[in-house]
Amino acid sequence: MKTRTQIYEREAAALLRDISMYHVLAEEQLLRLHPGKEDKVRNLLTYLVKQGRVWQDGDFYCDTPEGSVTMKQALFDAVWVLSDFIGQVEFHSTGDYPAEIIFFADGEVYEIVCAALGKEVMLSHILSNSGEQPSRYLVMIEEVEQITQLQIPNVSGYCVVSPGGGVEYYKSVTNAQEE
Repeated sequence: MKTRTQIYEREAAALLRDISMYHVLAEEQLLRLHPGKEDKVRNLLTYLVKQGRVWQDGDFYCDTPEGSVTMKQALFDAVWVLSDFIGQVEFHSTGDYPAEIIFFADGEVYEIVCAALGKEVMLSHILSNSGEQPSRYLVMIEEVEQITQLQIPNVSGYCVVSPGGGVEYYKSVTNAQEE
């Protein structure tokens, strides 16, 4: 028979991995990254905070006491996008610039990238020089109008992330919104 520690050990390790990798996560993000385990996740978060292994700042769970102050907004938003695909995700991790997050799903490599306003040409140039087997890109934009300024191959979709974590997806400016 397994002990309580053995039962929760894997889930606790997964939560610690996510929080240490993404630095600051909202409770809702953690729940979405671990679907079907909502009660376990909440209980483990309480336990990990009590142990001093993670810090809670309101609704945020951080890897350092000052985590929410130093939060990188693009990475935080990319986690919302990742959570929409979590059912198909085999592995996920932070990426190297310009990718905020890289993940494997359905035999494909995906990168979630942020197209900051005014940086569209630079991002297009960087991503047009991809290697032999380029990733599929999910491009976070601030305004739908940015899509026409981006010339990126292998784009699976563009998206706008709202402050509350809602994500709206677009294929192009002329296509209807897809969700």
